[in-house]
Amino acid sequence: MSTEIIAPMTGKIISIALKVGDKVSADDEVIIMDAMKMEIPVYAPESGTIKEIKVKEGDSVKTDQVLIILE
Repeated sequence: MSTEIIAPMTGKIISIALKVGDKVSADDEVIIMDAMKMEIPVYAPESGTIKEIKVKEGDSVKTDQVLIILE
């Protein structure tokens, strides 16, 4: 079963710490966003392997947009 990591708010992707195939644990930082002139870390909600990264650095994203899919 897949798990989606979603954007907690509207902002811009400034850093993606991992690549497809990497394993993550629950609460690992996977992306850093810029929102309201602050760096906002995005964490993995559970352990898994990164199946797909749907954004790239520099992309603007909206609240609840899917950023990464874990399997």
